[in-house]
Amino acid sequence: MPVSDPVVIAPEVRDAIATGDPVLALESTIFTHGLPRPRNVTVALEAEARVRALGVVPATIGVVEGRPTVGLSPDEIERLSTADGIVKASVRDLPVAVVKGLSAGTTVAATAHLAARAGVRVFSTGGLGGVHRGAAQTFDESADLPTLAGLPLVVVSAGVKSILDIALTLERLETLNLTVVGYRTTDYPGFYIGDSGHDLEYSVDSPAEIAAIARTRDALGISSTLLVANPVAADRQLDPALHDDVLARALAAADAEGIAGHDTTPFLLDFFQRETGGRSLDVNVAVYRGNVDLGARIAQALAGDA
Repeated sequence: MPVSDPVVIAPEVRDAIATGDPVLALESTIFTHGLPRPRNVTVALEAEARVRALGVVPATIGVVEGRPTVGLSPDEIERLSTADGIVKASVRDLPVAVVKGLSAGTTVAATAHLAARAGVRVFSTGGLGGVHRGAAQTFDESADLPTLAGLPLVVVSAGVKSILDIALTLERLETLNLTVVGYRTTDYPGFYIGDSGHDLEYSVDSPAEIAAIARTRDALGISSTLLVANPVAADRQLDPALHDDVLARALAAADAEGIAGHDTTPFLLDFFQRETGGRSLDVNVAVYRGNVDLGARIAQALAGDA
């Protein structure tokens, strides 16, 4: 028996896509799992306001009681931000969440999948998932990477969090044919800091140049995501010396306590928050704001050429 399309696209988003107006996809895990209450809902609603102020339609994506939704309403954002029992859904979890009627924040992979399915072309997030430290033994790699390898999007992020293996992540991006460009830089950012110590081959100077690369990728029949690495502003980043010290102690603590697998990332992020006195959360928000602003401008540059 055929299953009807379970994806809900908000009328405003559907209309903007149909008329070629700019739309920017935003994820929901930042406010369901990434930030504490009540800051989470404030940041989520502010992001939508920032997008609208630039003349772009925001399409925040999440799952509400089994309905994958592209373009959450403010009420739905508040519900996902404040309710208990919200799960985190990657692509593999979506059919289960639908059938079981679950509410979920969508990861980068799931958000990208739903955005592309709805016809949204640009997506801003905080940081990408990547290859985890010790992956040579654990094979622990985020589903973000192979998912984005098959979607012709433009995704803006501040690189990957420095708790990951950045060198191996960049190797995997190359293997998966994911083009990576730095926004006005050839330094690959490390989320909390503007320079992870790894270099990129290419930098881009403007949203218009990014849009031109995306159009050319499409014309060449390449179906992978264009990744735009947008470093946090120097005056907003975590002090690099503090960052390096906290990271070293966090990794040592995880090893000493036998933390492994999917427990590693939340342990390390919590360690960062405690040891920086909450400063890492402030950087997280600054990163997100910068990526939202740039993503909206890229969406404007791409609008009307569909």
